[in-house]
Amino acid sequence: MTWWMYAFASALAASATAILAKVGIRGVPSNLATAVRTTVVLVIAWGLVIASRETHGLRDLRARSVAFLVLSGIGTGVSWLAYFKALQMAPASRVAPIDKLSLAFTMALAVLVLGETVTWKAALGAALMVVGALLTLGGP
Repeated sequence: MTWWMYAFASALAASATAILAKVGIRGVPSNLATAVRTTVVLVIAWGLVIASRETHGLRDLRARSVAFLVLSGIGTGVSWLAYFKALQMAPASRVAPIDKLSLAFTMALAVLVLGETVTWKAALGAALMVVGALLTLGGP
């Protein structure tokens, strides 16, 4: 599979996640729901590592990589906790578009931190997504 196929699969899975989480979170504290979800992800991720025989890579991990992966994990945790709390408080159809503002934030950080370049088409697309997400804020 190509990178964009994985990205598309990620988008599809994320959309299903929003709906499944919205149904599953009814009557469940948002932090507990996040913990259950995280446990499932943990089991699946380690299962994949073991099944693909990638555990040998553990000994090759460098401190810098571990530090950044830990920081990334913290970011994921904060994101998931906030996402589930938002889903508990508002319709998924309004939460998900705001959550997807991460696209624009990621593009900006990629330019500022990683020195990546963004084409005018990509910037325009991100700007339109921001406008679309902000339009979901209006109305009941």
